Amino acid sequence: MSGLTFWAVNTIQQDARLNDTRFGRDLGLLLAANVAPLVAENNLTEVAKFSRRFHSSTSSIRYMLYADKTGKIFFGIPFLSPELETSLSIERRIELPNSYANNGGKPMVRQHMSPSGVVTDVFVPLIADQKYLGVLAIGINPNPTAVISSNITRDVTISVFISIWIMVILGGVINAVTITKPIKELLGGVKQIAAGNFKQRVYLPLGGELGELISGFNEMAERLECYEEQNIEELTAEKAKLETLVSTIADGAVLIDNNMQVILVNPTARHIFAWNNIDIVGKNVLYYLPSSVQIEITHSLHKMAMGNCESAEFRVQLNEPTNKTICILLTTVINVQRENIKGIAMTVQDITREVELNEAKSQFISNVSHELRTPLFNIKSFIETLHDYGEDLGAEEKREFLETVNHETDRLTRLVNDVLDLSKLESGRSYNLHRVDLTQAIEQTLRTYQLNAKDKGIEIIQDAPSNLPPVVGHYDLLLQVLANLVGNALKFTEAKGKVALRAYELANTSSFERVPQVRVEISDTGTGISLEDQQAIFDRFFRVENRVHTLEGTGLGLSIVRNIIEEKHHSHVHLVSELGVGTTFWFDLNIFDEETKSESQDIKNNSRLDMHITPENSLKKMC
Repeated sequence: MSGLTFWAVNTIQQDARLNDTRFGRDLGLLLAANVAPLVAENNLTEVAKFSRRFHSSTSSIRYMLYADKTGKIFFGIPFLSPELETSLSIERRIELPNSYANNGGKPMVRQHMSPSGVVTDVFVPLIADQKYLGVLAIGINPNPTAVISSNITRDVTISVFISIWIMVILGGVINAVTITKPIKELLGGVKQIAAGNFKQRVYLPLGGELGELISGFNEMAERLECYEEQNIEELTAEKAKLETLVSTIADGAVLIDNNMQVILVNPTARHIFAWNNIDIVGKNVLYYLPSSVQIEITHSLHKMAMGNCESAEFRVQLNEPTNKTICILLTTVINVQRENIKGIAMTVQDITREVELNEAKSQFISNVSHELRTPLFNIKSFIETLHDYGEDLGAEEKREFLETVNHETDRLTRLVNDVLDLSKLESGRSYNLHRVDLTQAIEQTLRTYQLNAKDKGIEIIQDAPSNLPPVVGHYDLLLQVLANLVGNALKFTEAKGKVALRAYELANTSSFERVPQVRVEISDTGTGISLEDQQAIFDRFFRVENRVHTLEGTGLGLSIVRNIIEEKHHSHVHLVSELGVGTTFWFDLNIFDEETKSESQDIKNNSRLDMHITPENSLKKMC
């Protein structure tokens, strides 16, 4: 009604203004058509006579102004009259747009507010023999009859609007007195009955339908009160059994009726759908499900409620509140006679881990297949070339082809070995950790790569004291870690560079007891690793050479290193690197305790403690 009132008043005002505008435009065109020939002949006397007669015969005209084509006013009623031009004369002008003379003789209409009401201004060009002579400006007073009529209509409309609101308010008051109060009393009684207070009664001296409703409620309460206590206890016990059974299910369980209202929900479902702080029982489940789930299952839920479907299964990706993948199984609940549908059971399974494992498996197989395809293709290509064109190739070319085949075979062997090593490490096999002489493992690793470093012109530095205490670990696995890290350092270091392998005992600077540890560092002055690559350097098949296309590798070495250090030795692999400066990898190992030999427990309790030692200082000193 507020909108209708505003629309009515606004429409009345717009109609009045539109009528004034049309009247002023037509009147201006009529007057201009009669005056233009006189202005063209410069017969201002006749123009003045005609204008005064026109002004005196028409009460709607407020003013009339004549201006030449420069905008200078040369005659006006009732404001101006022709006068002699002297040096003391005030020049009056009408400022119009520059393009107004070329508007094809169309009038320009506007309105402005004056103390006596809205005045319509009409500007009509004076044209004679298709020649622009000036402009006629007239002001039109509002039509008094239309104004009075619009005011009366507006007042009536506002009065009707106010009357309707008064009736609405009176109706609300009457409704609150005669209907709302009894309904509130009944609502309070229903809540008491629902809470188990069957002695609740409602006493209101009312007749009619409300009186019958109150009487029916009191009769219902009396019958409920007459039920035997044993039956109530049995129902309560059965309900408790059902709720206990549902709450202990590992999967989420939600029971809804045919109106989509929740009857029962277990803690697992509350956690999956983030309902922990919501009283969802008795509410429409579709209003509280995540949007992705709601879109998937709404249609099937309605079909099942109508009996057109017995079961349905969905796999849905949840983005909020957590990123999960769930499997939803919908099943209808039918009465004993299997005739009517009593509700719908929703079972929710969190299959996020299963999906992640499947994706990881697919990605691993895809990466292995891709990595195996390249060396096999190269081997096949060079062997086919030797077979088909062997007689045309020189001895040097044959030797190069065979060296390439041998190189690709070694690459294929390394890839297969790395895949087998990684699979063995991730198979869940347990390794017994013993006393390990870390100095011996370091010396063995450096002897292995000494010749390779000499061929590349790289200096290998060993910085490990002879009295380095033994550590808790697996010798073969630690040897593989050192070999992978030193091999990577040599591969990414240019000639005349340096590779250092250091080991030293960490000082216990913490304020609490902890197992003493030995830190192992592998530093190089190679190309370095960008910050972007450092985030993914330990991922499977990730290789820095993918970015620079100059070096080879399987991309599994650092994955093997991380698995050995973190999963088997319960420590962490860290790195610090700077492009063009070099890279340092380091990890900590617990020192072997001869007395207690409780290394496994000590490793788990102390592996997460990081010392505030900066291996980048070692890297900068070496550089």
